[in-house]
Amino acid sequence: MIMKKIYLFLVVLTTLFSAQIVIAQENKPTIQKQEPIEGLTIYPNPVSSGKIYIASKNSLAKDIEIFDVLGKRILQQTVSTKEVNISNLTPGVYIIKEGEATATRKLIVK
Repeated sequence: MIMKKIYLFLVVLTTLFSAQIVIAQENKPTIQKQEPIEGLTIYPNPVSSGKIYIASKNSLAKDIEIFDVLGKRILQQTVSTKEVNISNLTPGVYIIKEGEATATRKLIVK
């Protein structure tokens, strides 16, 4: 009798857990394909001068975010010129993200 109750409990628990996984997978947000930013260049890369320059065909202000390799945001700023001051970054590899269209590039700081 006790074994039947334990078995029934495990069956119900497994069914509920499986249903939650299916629901979670169905509610995943869809990944939209991002259009590349036309003419985007980030230079110099690798950088050792404490400044990078970001240029694209769009001359409007740019939202810049820099992340470390663990995904922690290190720097966020809006720039209206091409120049971004990164002198406070320690040497390493970073991910730089630019703009509403969201282009990402690897940045190496020496």
